[in-house]
Amino acid sequence: MTAEGEALVGGMVNAGAVVRRGALVERPAPRNARALHAYLLALKERGFDAAPVPVGLTDDGREQLTFIPGDVALPPFPDWVMTKTALESVGCLLRRLHEAGVAVEVDTRARWPRDLADPEGGTMLCHNDVCPDNVVFRDGRAAALIDFDLAAPGRPLWDVAMTARYWVPMVDPGSAAAFYPSGLDAPARLRILADSYGLSPHDRAELPGVIEQATEVCRAFVAARVADGDPVYLQALAERGGWERWDRMQTWLADRRETFTACLLN
Repeated sequence: MTAEGEALVGGMVNAGAVVRRGALVERPAPRNARALHAYLLALKERGFDAAPVPVGLTDDGREQLTFIPGDVALPPFPDWVMTKTALESVGCLLRRLHEAGVAVEVDTRARWPRDLADPEGGTMLCHNDVCPDNVVFRDGRAAALIDFDLAAPGRPLWDVAMTARYWVPMVDPGSAAAFYPSGLDAPARLRILADSYGLSPHDRAELPGVIEQATEVCRAFVAARVADGDPVYLQALAERGGWERWDRMQTWLADRRETFTACLLN
């Protein structure tokens, strides 16, 4: 570690701007940092110890959070992060987050980001970006969630759908091949995630459709950044197959909706 700190890699929104300084992490503060910090502190008060604890805000527009030790998988994702045990632990961790978060009052005055937010809204704060890059593992199990920058009010089911997109993953085999180990059984893994989370029968029936809705929102998120000329997203879009890849993913999901629903309910 240098005097300037250790750069932490991963993620696209704050690529190259996150630094560890000993027991603290410094990163660009979101515009709703005070409301988000209050939420994270409320989670801690309710016994959820699997998220960074806010320490403060700096004069130059950065936030300080506690560093959470462990392993974070980056793409292309290694086999260890896609095991059944890892997937089950992600579902359990997300349920713990929601059980603690449902009791936290959402600050309706805060400007929560709409980028990946549930279009239907909600009274609970969803993480919205539970991808492998944002989950800290220890001994092969999910131990903590990081990077709450895109958190916004929504339905718990929305957070499950967004999580499924990354962890099943809910993408066609051609798209998955570039980032995930081969041979992942999407219907079976979707069932594992639903079981480990403890999803209700009603929500299981709704989940495939909500995943399709979440995919549309993710596509719009990328399109907005491409339209703004964001070099990170322009490069990623070009390297990952352009809009044809998104067309293929959405068609694949729609064609297999009944298969996913049957696997979740039977």
